[in-house]
Amino acid sequence: MAADGLVLMVEDDPDDEELARSSLEKHHIGRIVSVHDGLEALEYLHNDDRELPKVVLLDLKLPKLDGHEVLRRIRAHPRTQYLPVVVMTSSKQDRDRIGSYRHGANSYVIKPIDFDQFRDAIRQLGTYWVGINEPA
Repeated sequence: MAADGLVLMVEDDPDDEELARSSLEKHHIGRIVSVHDGLEALEYLHNDDRELPKVVLLDLKLPKLDGHEVLRRIRAHPRTQYLPVVVMTSSKQDRDRIGSYRHGANSYVIKPIDFDQFRDAIRQLGTYWVGINEPA
């Protein structure tokens, strides 16, 4: 299924970034923009000259500004307050999951360790958030 729209990937791990990018590109899901820390993500999102993504794939453990703070600031800004944000993390800790939802995450996904499962999870997320979901 081909789906158009921008995906903002906030990921500091180059291997996870490349795997996610290749899965989305293989299935023709969206155009992908990658940033590698929390400050870059906010600079991108809060720049009125840039297209808003259909979804943000947000890692929690980021340099400069962690994913929880990025999420809080996304929700606090009028331009991005309704933007779909999927937290994609390796954290299985309840405090991270609950905190993510408390701060407005639309979804919390634990990154599969298995290569094929990771690619399939990314494909499914992209298909839903870029191809099916109707954002606010």
